[in-house]
Amino acid sequence: MNCRLCLSINELIQISGKDNRKYFLCHNCKLVNVHSEYLLNEQEEKERYLEHQNGIHHKGYVDFLNRAIEPALNYLNTKMTGLDYGCGYSPTISKLLEKHGIKCDNYDPIFFKKRLMKKYDFIFSTEAFEHFFHPLKEIDTLVDLLKPDGLLIIMTERWTEKEKFNSWYYTTDPTHVAFYHNETFNFICNGYALDKIYDDGSRVIILRSIK
Repeated sequence: MNCRLCLSINELIQISGKDNRKYFLCHNCKLVNVHSEYLLNEQEEKERYLEHQNGIHHKGYVDFLNRAIEPALNYLNTKMTGLDYGCGYSPTISKLLEKHGIKCDNYDPIFFKKRLMKKYDFIFSTEAFEHFFHPLKEIDTLVDLLKPDGLLIIMTERWTEKEKFNSWYYTTDPTHVAFYHNETFNFICNGYALDKIYDDGSRVIILRSIK
């Protein structure tokens, strides 16, 4: 197999996660891919997502999302229009932003399918990157949807050390199939003309389009 972000073939080494799936670390971009034989079909993914307690009425979920929303608000205003890319079965970010007078559309490849036609001032993608079967294709789409100087607000827990990967809880969710390192986001920034303007060091990162 090849890396599903940078497409490298000769840079991959197999490593272990906390479950029994096969993982491949790319030395070029530091993305860890799950082998394609472990990718779920859409119905299996949907059933797994519906087990989650998401939605505006779940305080824990709202508090979790606010870890991305609160730093992003420093860069947003009421003249902007955004998108929640991977909003899940119960869109919540758009409702939370509405309280600040900020409009945000919803999109999800399983629950809110639609053709995305316009450009956005900002895009949230919270706890979605780790679900991307084809990160290169998805990131291409996200960057293409951004206006010049547009913001991409990402929330996904990053791996840090190869030696700790085999005990990392994040690998036990069967819908988590792509895992990112700090160096992965450096690779993404360099490849897509994005500038990192915020980083909490572990999970939330905000990128600005400089194209």
